[in-house]
Amino acid sequence: MTTGVRRRMGVEERREQLIAVALQLFSDRAPEDVSIDEIAAAAGISRPLVYHYFPGKLSLYEAALRRAADELAQRFDEPLEGPLGTRLLRVMGRFFAFVDDHGPGFSALMRGGPAVGSTRANALIEEVRQAAYEQILRHLGIGEPPARLRLVVRSWVSLAESTALLWLDGREIPRAELELQLVHDFAALAAVSAAYNAEMAGVLARILAHEPADGPFGELVARLASLVPGDADPAPGPTPEPAPVTAPEPEHEAAPEPR
Repeated sequence: MTTGVRRRMGVEERREQLIAVALQLFSDRAPEDVSIDEIAAAAGISRPLVYHYFPGKLSLYEAALRRAADELAQRFDEPLEGPLGTRLLRVMGRFFAFVDDHGPGFSALMRGGPAVGSTRANALIEEVRQAAYEQILRHLGIGEPPARLRLVVRSWVSLAESTALLWLDGREIPRAELELQLVHDFAALAAVSAAYNAEMAGVLARILAHEPADGPFGELVARLASLVPGDADPAPGPTPEPAPVTAPEPEHEAAPEPR
């Protein structure tokens, strides 16, 4: 039997190890249910050594969330090149790659903050959402977005977040399918808003003007069109009232000519 020699880690390397261990443990259980002793055992060090690097469990928890938040926010950074639908698809690819590779960190970030009651932890979650929101507006090229557009973008960011959390529970739907579906969801949210507001209709028209037929948004249009039969009657609407029938005016008899 051979005995391995434990390698001595530097300060930063040990901190990184503790952060990774904390993310794993905090994602499996509520942070308040995880003890410093468990963290130390998982890292293979003593309890006092954990306190040497972090003053307490909350500071370690926040450091772990900070790491997850920074990396996740970077996934929304995309060059302003090509059609919007293609850009969003690349963003969703990187977003789900993070979720897939770092599921515990993502779950701890999105689910764990309120459990600890730390305002700093909650602020980290909002930083990620705000970074995603600002990046999407940057791609739309709108400096002062109207209220309806702000609602569309924030709703879509929340939808991507909740979809990823649900997907992690069992990964029952293929990842690539969800990535494309979320891009379609963005177009659908914008289209519904455009149906009610002329300003949003203009925003949608500018987006679609640069979208190729074989791009993600073009594919959505094709899929929706295939659901509607070609000879379908127009969508029913309110029955118009019949026009009032007016009786023809009586013809006036010509006055008799004087004799």
